[in-house]
Amino acid sequence: MDIASSPVHVFCGQKLLVSYLRPAYEDAAKHAWAILALLTKRLRAEWPDVQIIFRGDSGFCRHRLLRWCERCNVSYIVGIATNSRLEKLALKRRHEAAVRFRDTRVNPRLFTSFEYAAKSWKKCKRRIIAKCEFSYQGPNNRYVVTNLPGAPKWLYDRRYCLRGEMENRIKEQKWLFSDRTSCHEWWPNQFRLLLSGLAYVLLERLRSGYLRGTRYVRAQVTTLRLRLLKIGAVVTRNTRRIRIMMSSHYPDQVLYAQVMRKLLSG
Repeated sequence: MDIASSPVHVFCGQKLLVSYLRPAYEDAAKHAWAILALLTKRLRAEWPDVQIIFRGDSGFCRHRLLRWCERCNVSYIVGIATNSRLEKLALKRRHEAAVRFRDTRVNPRLFTSFEYAAKSWKKCKRRIIAKCEFSYQGPNNRYVVTNLPGAPKWLYDRRYCLRGEMENRIKEQKWLFSDRTSCHEWWPNQFRLLLSGLAYVLLERLRSGYLRGTRYVRAQVTTLRLRLLKIGAVVTRNTRRIRIMMSSHYPDQVLYAQVMRKLLSG
């Protein structure tokens, strides 16, 4: 389960679960705990033994949120902002990365893990994974906090980095005008966001269900709009039928007809 802020989007793979607008001046994690609690309750009502992994950026690294995950048996892997203490704890690995780059001129990626407790965590130590990297641009270090077992490199590459796919889903939301929140009041803007989310759900269902086995099964929503929806045509209607007449040069007319038949057949 991936969570992003401004507005808050929650995805499970490519499935949109939540689109929630909050004022830009609010904390990035505001209401995230409540949203996560409601989703967890609903998911476990259907699948009691399912493993839930909460993945988010450093904006969601809050003690209350992590503590709730620990109490409710929810796994998490969340970014944590760099600070001097983290840099000191990872100093040996950072130095090793710099030395390797100096000697080989090849960009090294080294990993380590250690226990760490921020002041706001009330002396509660948690596992930190550090990725130490050095290149021609200098150091590029990243830190994540997690309660998942496993090797640091595997957790970072195969669990945390998967949240990068979520950025593509957010882009798709913006292509469906989720960022058009120019009204003065909150409710109209939230309604616009819900309409954008509904459009995404419809197109994602079209992509994953009705376009399975075609070249558009992994197409982005802009491609689906341009190739299957935003098409010039003449529509005629009489008492018995509605006819859609498209250009004979339309390249996807066969696929369009197949999708229409699937939609009409339910």
